[in-house]
Amino acid sequence: MNSAPKSNPVLLVHGMNDTATVFCKMSPQLATKGWQVHDIDLTPNNCDRPLDYLAQQIANYIEKTFPPKQPIDIVGFSMGGIVSRYYIQRLGGIDRVQRFITISSPHHGTVLAYLVDRPGSLQMRPDSPFLADLNRDLAMLERINFTSIWTPYDLMIVPASSSRMPVGRDVQVPVPFHAWMITDPKAIATVVTALSEPIRQHHPLGQTPLPQKLPKIDSKI
Repeated sequence: MNSAPKSNPVLLVHGMNDTATVFCKMSPQLATKGWQVHDIDLTPNNCDRPLDYLAQQIANYIEKTFPPKQPIDIVGFSMGGIVSRYYIQRLGGIDRVQRFITISSPHHGTVLAYLVDRPGSLQMRPDSPFLADLNRDLAMLERINFTSIWTPYDLMIVPASSSRMPVGRDVQVPVPFHAWMITDPKAIATVVTALSEPIRQHHPLGQTPLPQKLPKIDSKI
C-alpha cells in the first residue's frame, strides 16, 4: 500500500567518496512505503571538480528523467546536500523541488575540508566564498519544505552544528557516526516523516512566490 501522501519521486544524492550504493538501506525502505526512488552517481566523487560542476549533473539527470512539470523531492547526504542546494538555489531547482532534506551536510563548512586541497573541498571550508554565496540568500529555502537533519556526534562535519540551518525544520538525531546517518532506523524514520509532510506552500513550476517566514522547529528524535 502506498503510504506516501502526494508522493513525488525522490532523488537521493550521496556524499564525498561515496556512490549511490550508500543508500542501500534507505532506498528500499522508502520504496516499500510507496515512493519512487531515484539515485545518482556524482563523478568525480572525490572533490576533484567543483561542487557546482556536480550540481549540473543533478540538473541534467532531472531534465532527462522526469517530465518538465513533474515536481520532485531531494534527499542529500553530507556533500550531496550542498551540491543539491546549489542546484536548487542557482540552477533553477527551486521551481521543481517541493521537499528538500539534508543529512549531516556542512552548510557552514567543516574544518576537515582544510585537510584536502581540491576544488570541491575548498568550497566546503568554513570561510569559502561558495558557501557564503549560498548562505546569503538561504531564505530561498523557506519557499519549499526544507529539513536539516544532523547529529551532535558528527566527526566529519566539524563543528557538528554546521549542519544546522536557521530556516526550515531542524531535527537532531543522536547517531554516533556520520556514515550511520543514512542507515540508522531513527534517521531513516526522520526522512520518512519529512517526505510525508504536506507541502507548506505550493508554487507552480516557473513561478517564484515571495518568501514566506516559516516557524523554526528545533526537535530531537
